[in-house]
Amino acid sequence: MQQAVIIVVYIVALALMMYFLAIKPQRKQQKQQQELLNSMEIGDFVLTTSGFYGVILDITEDDVIVEFGNNKNCRITMQKKAIAQVEKPTA
Repeated sequence: MQQAVIIVVYIVALALMMYFLAIKPQRKQQKQQQELLNSMEIGDFVLTTSGFYGVILDITEDDVIVEFGNNKNCRITMQKKAIAQVEKPTA
């Protein structure tokens, strides 16, 4: 009986360690990414997950239109999830 209690305690301890080492940090990162995506505005400078820098021209519910470089014809529609960083323009 005593061994069964010890095994249950070890299983609970492992589950708690797993939660605090894996699940909680991942949820925190997802929350930060969602806050980043919600804070995007037209005119913000962004870095995409593929490494391109651009300026946001338009925002829809799931997509953004980003202009890359100085060429006004280089506009690409991409998912919001493809944005890695957002930098607000300085005045």
